[in-house]
Amino acid sequence: MYNKLVRLEVMKTLSREVNSFIENYLTPVEKIWQPSDFLPDAASDDFKHELQELQHFAQDMDYDLFVTLIGDCITEEALPSYESWIMGIDGVEQEEGGNWSKWVRCWTAEENRHGDLLNKYLYLCGRVNMREVEITTQYLIQDGFDLGTSMDPYRNFVYTSFQETATNISHRRVGTFAKQHGDKKLAKMCAVIAADEARHAKAYKHFITRIFELDPSEMMLAFEDMMKKKIVMPAHMLRESGQKAGELWSHFSDAAQRCMVYTAQDYIDILKELLADWNIEHISGLTETAQRAQEYLMKLPARLQRLTDRIATPDQEYQFKWIKS
Repeated sequence: MYNKLVRLEVMKTLSREVNSFIENYLTPVEKIWQPSDFLPDAASDDFKHELQELQHFAQDMDYDLFVTLIGDCITEEALPSYESWIMGIDGVEQEEGGNWSKWVRCWTAEENRHGDLLNKYLYLCGRVNMREVEITTQYLIQDGFDLGTSMDPYRNFVYTSFQETATNISHRRVGTFAKQHGDKKLAKMCAVIAADEARHAKAYKHFITRIFELDPSEMMLAFEDMMKKKIVMPAHMLRESGQKAGELWSHFSDAAQRCMVYTAQDYIDILKELLADWNIEHISGLTETAQRAQEYLMKLPARLQRLTDRIATPDQEYQFKWIKS
């Protein structure tokens, strides 16, 4: 268990800085991109040509890469779950005008555009069974998730720091592979989403940096706890029609691993990045228990590397209902 009263006091202290967080890490609505900026305009004379071009590249995309793109879209579309989860964190004020609530709403508004853009792309591309995708999305929101964070802001901000970095990698890689394939428009879509995720990752990592300054020992223990549990991806409950919750996850993660969009190595590299960004090795003034947590965290990448080097990714492709046969 954690000391809730201390958490609340730390969150209250940080709430005075939320407006600067929003200014530094989010973009005003009038200035940020919108999905329609990158999609064919049905009112344009070029619509038919642009649609045919979009569909041409989609039909030729590597199967595993296309599956990963769809899964990324579904994950983004489950945003209502993520907002309701963050709004329940200890220290996020529920009343109107609360600073942390303002952050959550502004962050949610930016994130919402990602699912909108990818969903419309998939609808237009002609290769997707949209009903099956919609079923998976509804199930993912309905089934919920347990991230192992409880309502602890420290653990939750570790999770969001890790996850926003992971989504940046995934979207950026899909965009890179799309560009190599010649699909510059999809590459641009993925690139702008990835850029958003990079900004969001910087924000949540900054929150953790500030917490380390205010409550280093408890923050260290929370970080250790999250890494011992392992960071569970928000789509770990993925399923298709007729399946049980979570039954599709291993097939999806195998596809992402095969096409090198998000791999076990990326998990280790993100951990190394967080250790460096938070200067974990050099944080001082810790309790004895927190010092042991610090030592565990610094040794963890090497331990995970030894395990990862022995893991083989299955070669067999699973046939997803998301893709038209």
